[in-house]
Amino acid sequence: MSGANRDSTNDVNSEDLPHTLLPFLQSQSQNTLTRLYQRPSACLSMFRLLPPLDRQLVMNLLWLESAVPAATMGAWVTREGRKLYDVALLNLSRLHILPNPSIKLSLNGTFKASLRQAIIGGGTDGSFGTVAPKDDKHLPISIEVLDAYAVERWETILHYMVSSGTGQLPTKPSPGVLFLLQRSGLMSSVHGSALQITSAGFQFLLHSPHDQLWQLLLQYLHMAEEREMDLVEILSFLFMLSTMELGKEYSVESLSVTQKAMLEDLRDYGLIWQRRASSRRFSPTRLATTLTSLLPPLPTATSSGAGSQDQGFIVLETNYRLYAYTDNPLQTAVLNLFVTLKYRFPNLVVGSITRDSVRKALANGITADQIISYLTTHAHPQMRKNKPLIPVTVQDQIRLWELERNRLKSQEGYLYTAFASQADYEYVLKYARQLNVVLWENPAKRCFFGSLEGHSNIRGFIERRTGGQV
Repeated sequence: MSGANRDSTNDVNSEDLPHTLLPFLQSQSQNTLTRLYQRPSACLSMFRLLPPLDRQLVMNLLWLESAVPAATMGAWVTREGRKLYDVALLNLSRLHILPNPSIKLSLNGTFKASLRQAIIGGGTDGSFGTVAPKDDKHLPISIEVLDAYAVERWETILHYMVSSGTGQLPTKPSPGVLFLLQRSGLMSSVHGSALQITSAGFQFLLHSPHDQLWQLLLQYLHMAEEREMDLVEILSFLFMLSTMELGKEYSVESLSVTQKAMLEDLRDYGLIWQRRASSRRFSPTRLATTLTSLLPPLPTATSSGAGSQDQGFIVLETNYRLYAYTDNPLQTAVLNLFVTLKYRFPNLVVGSITRDSVRKALANGITADQIISYLTTHAHPQMRKNKPLIPVTVQDQIRLWELERNRLKSQEGYLYTAFASQADYEYVLKYARQLNVVLWENPAKRCFFGSLEGHSNIRGFIERRTGGQV
């Protein structure tokens, strides 16, 4: 494919990658997934999450009343596509959408019925939510208000993370959000001190909002059992939200006990909006309605990590000078993770990518590829005329600084020296080699360095050889 289509090619490849939620779903029992598949909205959302080939197979089988022999379907597959086809069958089998793909191809009956209902309509089970009746006391909530609310809640979380340990006092998220950040390993507290961002947290900040949101939601799903919440109800509610219409209000009455308990958490994350905590209606924000789609989860003009390439704000020159056309404090704080900032104007930040700034980022667990990916994702439209988009000299130098830092690695262990004779040295060294614990050796000086795990064995071997005198 030509260079002119390079960006679109990357988008297609990213769509082919499995969604982060699918491995979690594949680890669930057949009973759990069958309960989930009873909801048409869940089946429609699951279908959206599948890779393109998996979706094609599902649609080919959805309207068939009888099973297709595996050999018959396999005959249509080319030699080049066999590997992708087998992977798709394996994925669908692990999700219990295809019960016996090695013998016959037929969709799980519950999944088939629910997905058909989701596509053609019908049914009154409230799987897609119950639209609340018109409220005569209040004007309908506008999409602009919902977007502003979602951005404010989400950026509060990210700004708290990036500002931890800097002495700044940003708005503090709710205790539930802080607990989730700590449990997900994005922030930690040592001996009761204030929460500090971790290496994983720094990497988290460079991801897209969609990836960030699902990383937190996955941790939320993992905590379902200890919080005595029904996992199927949690998944059903998230999938229901992803199929709702932005700007509409929905009734709380049709929700289960678990789903009603989730409302407070989802308000804190910015996924839903309510006039009051006791309100009997709610509205999903764009963060919720885009959970299973490829649309950006936040308005591209104001968000910290919108996926729209047309709204990029970074200009990078070959001399490592960086110009960021933004007045968003969160965007500025994220840039400060790997850029030496020099000047700040009302709508412009100027800085440079330096050896020290990159080494600081590397020390925080951010990789060179993540830095380059962030610069690429948020490049200004003017930069997108360049081929390659990011100057090769800058990309190479960032990677060289990473290699420079990774040349030396530290490892705990013990140095064995002062052997009485060359024979003693070689005898003990041979034993240590058999244990595969030798990290370094110097025959000329009769010494070697062994790993921490092997010390007790080597010490015991030396004591036995010297009669207990070491």
